[in-house]
Amino acid sequence: MVAAGHPATARAGAEVLADGGNAVDAAVAAAFAAAVAESALTGPGAGGFLLYAPPAGAPELWDFFVAVPGLDPATPPLRPDMLHAFTVPFGGADQVFHIGPASVAVPGMVQGLSAAAAAHGALPLTRLVEPAVALARAGVEVSAPVAYLHEILGEMLMHTPAAAAVYGPGGTLVGAGERLVFADLAATLERIGADGATCMHPGGWLAEAIVAHQAATGGRVRHADLEAYRVERRRPLETRFRGRSLVSNPPPSAGGLLIAAALAALDEHPPPHTDAQYYRAVAWAGEVANGMRDDAFFHDLHRDLPRDHWRALRRTAQAALPETRKPAGSTTHISVVDAAGAMVSLSSSNGAGSGVMVPGTGVLLNNMLGEEDLNPDGFGTGRPGSRLTSMMAPTIVERDGVPAIAVGAAGSNRLRSAITQTVVSLVDQGLDAGAAVRRARVHPEGGGLDVEGGISSDLCAELGRAGHALRRWDGMNLFFGGVSVVARHGDELSGAGDPRRGGGAFGTTRSGEVVEL
Repeated sequence: MVAAGHPATARAGAEVLADGGNAVDAAVAAAFAAAVAESALTGPGAGGFLLYAPPAGAPELWDFFVAVPGLDPATPPLRPDMLHAFTVPFGGADQVFHIGPASVAVPGMVQGLSAAAAAHGALPLTRLVEPAVALARAGVEVSAPVAYLHEILGEMLMHTPAAAAVYGPGGTLVGAGERLVFADLAATLERIGADGATCMHPGGWLAEAIVAHQAATGGRVRHADLEAYRVERRRPLETRFRGRSLVSNPPPSAGGLLIAAALAALDEHPPPHTDAQYYRAVAWAGEVANGMRDDAFFHDLHRDLPRDHWRALRRTAQAALPETRKPAGSTTHISVVDAAGAMVSLSSSNGAGSGVMVPGTGVLLNNMLGEEDLNPDGFGTGRPGSRLTSMMAPTIVERDGVPAIAVGAAGSNRLRSAITQTVVSLVDQGLDAGAAVRRARVHPEGGGLDVEGGISSDLCAELGRAGHALRRWDGMNLFFGGVSVVARHGDELSGAGDPRRGGGAFGTTRSGEVVEL
């Protein structure tokens, strides 16, 4: 079973499962397909994390998130005036995006997917890119959720002639119901399947194309940065929740720590039974996690911390920094379980996208150096060669040493609330994947509590009496994240992609048939 941020992404992974692939094969194939079906969110110019839990044995975290360029002494320092800023109004709060060639960090997506497939996959990389190549050549119909996301990011998608030729060939963004075709990207993905990570090494064709374009346009990624880049295998962060082991993304990323803190706080109290108890509990737990995000938090992520580092960083809420109510969060997630019981949780992101598409490749590069949340000390202050931090938190829950839930989310700051609430709904209240994902969400941030439509007036009044300043939303909204989850309930499986993001899930039957869930 595969759940993802787009039905075509999930189908690609399920087709590989039906062809004899395992969970890692399916996740890698789905990630390449997402570069087409969710092209603004991820792709060869992005970075991410893959959490792998075998049927028995220790989980592994593969970190291929982006790095800070600048290892070449001739690289110009990043100044804020090198970034192009534009503002998008969203949900009553303006969001400023910073894009352009100088916003691009060193991507790791190709290197990471290739390394994970080589270590644990059963099928060749040439097979794993096939669904993505076919999708790119045939084109993908723009769904309503994707069209809305493209509207938010429209100035980015039309920022350069190469990107505008794909996303707005007539001068207007391709709209819902129309088809996006990625001819250059199809050829690039096919060559990645043949060459693997070597194409991103100095002298490799894709590396050379990226470096040449960066040097010519004011970007900062150089050969020295690609030569030094390494996929890091990290020991996952681990905590306990209701007698189960939960593993997630460790430092230098932040999301796993914040989820661990929220669930550990909940674990000190009985499981909530009523809806009122549930929403009070998850709102309170979110505020506990918020309390960790003080002035020292992001610096501490890069320190040598003890294994229970989330406890070492637990703070009081009075020290917390204000958070930004950033809108969409250009991240996507894939969750997989295979017939042997192995699970994969894979998150990746292009940031908001830089607007820079490398000519002739179809590769849209990330804008991580222009993401305010990832650069808390200001733009251009990161140490060259270091990993940027991330809120992405691919997560797996094990019961009695057996993988039981693979979950992750899109949604910037809200992804941690979305993951926490999905885990609580599955574990404490026994919901299946679909019901857990569809359940209305809350998110404490910036001194208030965002409340998604679908939560009754009586429950809102209850939250107000508990001291929360409510910001109520009409209906389901992508602001509250995009969860993809697969879950095992005894011999039964359930899976769901988030309808807030137009997600989907596909499974394979014992006879090899691919079915939509």
